[in-house]
Amino acid sequence: MEKLSATAIENRLKSFDGWEFVNEAIETSFEFKNFKEAFTVMTRIAFECEAQNHHPEWSNVYNSLHIRLSTHDAKGVTEKDFKLAETIEAIIESE
Repeated sequence: MEKLSATAIENRLKSFDGWEFVNEAIETSFEFKNFKEAFTVMTRIAFECEAQNHHPEWSNVYNSLHIRLSTHDAKGVTEKDFKLAETIEAIIESE
């Protein structure tokens, strides 16, 4: 998978509300009603990550979830990251 240029990443991020390009990764944060809701969404995302064989760097504190995506083999952001970001957004929107 080929690493995308900073310009290409910034252009793609225009269609992703709340995502930013930071230090060779795209990242975002979400807040939920409580820990149970946050963990439920994390579980749904985890199954999709496994299906795509692409795993985020993420952290959870109580009702907040921070997600950071990059393709380590490419040392930056690739189409694989945007595909997973689209999946994550679809999960969030369905909640």
